[in-house]
Amino acid sequence: MTSPAHVAIIMDGNGRWAKARGLPRLAGHRAGVEALRNTVRAAPGLGISFLTVYAFSSENWSRPKSEVSDLMGLLKIFIRRDLAELHQNGVRVRIIGDRAGLQPDIRSLLEEAETLTVRNDALTLVIAFNYGGRDEIVRTARKLASAVARGELDSEEITAESFAGSLDTQGIPDPELVIRTSGEL
Repeated sequence: MTSPAHVAIIMDGNGRWAKARGLPRLAGHRAGVEALRNTVRAAPGLGISFLTVYAFSSENWSRPKSEVSDLMGLLKIFIRRDLAELHQNGVRVRIIGDRAGLQPDIRSLLEEAETLTVRNDALTLVIAFNYGGRDEIVRTARKLASAVARGELDSEEITAESFAGSLDTQGIPDPELVIRTSGEL
């Protein structure tokens, strides 16, 4: 049996996991980050070429401000603490999601991670941050509509292939296995 080349993980249920153990939600999110570290380290040895983690959806902004702040802090710590190891181990970091409106320090950290690791090829770690599938489709449609309005593109040139080539996920194969860590289906 061969491993899937692309595994996607929906990081869900960390807060509920912590609550069930009488811990603060942040403890659950920290445990999720540690599980992610272990998964990233193991993935290349399992034949996985792409690992997508849905870390923060565009819907997560509706969570309490303190929790959003905690999640942003965990992202910063993960990148600052783990970027050197990721790079050393040949992991390429790609970020998908809407970067408009992100805090400048978050945006620059994401860009630094991508720039530093762009030539790595042991594993592509796709971090879906401020990402939602419908949001991605809307942003792509707007981008293509703007190109048509500027006269740079003819509407007849918009095909399934050209649309896919304008998505955040361009060049990333579809996941073959999707895991939702909360156990929900």
